[in-house]
Amino acid sequence: MASQQEDGPVTASIRSTLTDLLDPKSLEIINDSAKHAHHSAMRGVSSKETHFRVNVVSEAFSGKSTMQRHRLIYGALKKDFDEGLHALSLNTKTPAEVATLAAKE
Repeated sequence: MASQQEDGPVTASIRSTLTDLLDPKSLEIINDSAKHAHHSAMRGVSSKETHFRVNVVSEAFSGKSTMQRHRLIYGALKKDFDEGLHALSLNTKTPAEVATLAAKE
């Protein structure tokens, strides 16, 4: 069995918040912070958890536009942004949208 890296505090907070809010069918959180450490905005920042890609599938997105979905997530993670989270790249889908995309492949 492969060892699994433990979530850092920001990753754990994102996972907990989005799980509670969205009851997701799937949730993938990818820490991309190392790719952005050289950016000028990151000078002097010691956190290794500032930039993430989040892929989430949830029924909670039904009837919501992409903008509404993103606003929902950004609002829920306000505390994390206040404490140093810098950027999220979001991919938000409903289970039906995932099924439709899979059927096209």
